[in-house]
Amino acid sequence: MAYTSFTDWSQASSAPLTYLDTNPAIGTRYAAAPQVFYFAPKGVWYLVYQTGPPSYSTSTDPGNPRSWSAPRSFQYAAPSGTLDYWTICDSTLCYLFSADDNGHVYRSETSAGEFPGGFRNTQLVLQDSKFALFEGGAVYRVQGTDTYLLLWEAIGSDGRRYYRSFTARGLTGQWQPLAATEANPFARANNVTFPAGAWTRDISHGELIRTGNDQTMTIDPCRLQFLYQGMTPRPAVTTPNSPGASGC
Repeated sequence: MAYTSFTDWSQASSAPLTYLDTNPAIGTRYAAAPQVFYFAPKGVWYLVYQTGPPSYSTSTDPGNPRSWSAPRSFQYAAPSGTLDYWTICDSTLCYLFSADDNGHVYRSETSAGEFPGGFRNTQLVLQDSKFALFEGGAVYRVQGTDTYLLLWEAIGSDGRRYYRSFTARGLTGQWQPLAATEANPFARANNVTFPAGAWTRDISHGELIRTGNDQTMTIDPCRLQFLYQGMTPRPAVTTPNSPGASGC
């Protein structure tokens, strides 16, 4: 895991990186798939990630990579093999979503007062074939509504990563497909463009830019910006595409 900061996206490629294994509290252990947010009820920043089990560190100064505490495990009975944990809260409860790289999406819950402890009531909330619901999930509240948007990474028939999307009324509602097929994806090489030329055919481990930084994970539906991980295509592969912003 690494930390970087900049004031404008044009500075992103030149911004310095600080690897979090230089923080002795985190150390050189396996640590991956980070999520960062400000938990307003306690006035503390949380870094949620995987060290095998779901883990978290805390800080009151997220701009200082060495300020994060040693990882602690969430106290809940995680289904075997889960990874890529994502936290989101409504007014009363906090939820922990996870994947298992085998077509299952799980959700556990705790009260906002108990957070980060007390996770329980683990449920299977989405199920599909192994590669149709793979990993890299994220869940957001759509600003001004009671609708939530779930994004989940899949592996397409061409072996490339892409994102499917689902919506629900409330975080315990039933997830309904939105843009959820290879022909009509949320983000895939067939519906994004690269103004400077194609640098990847994989849209992987993405995250929407939120309207704020708190635990509600709120997004503006009229200003969707998707930051994602890609992979340089093999030289023999050519295709024009990549994300950018989409909106109303």
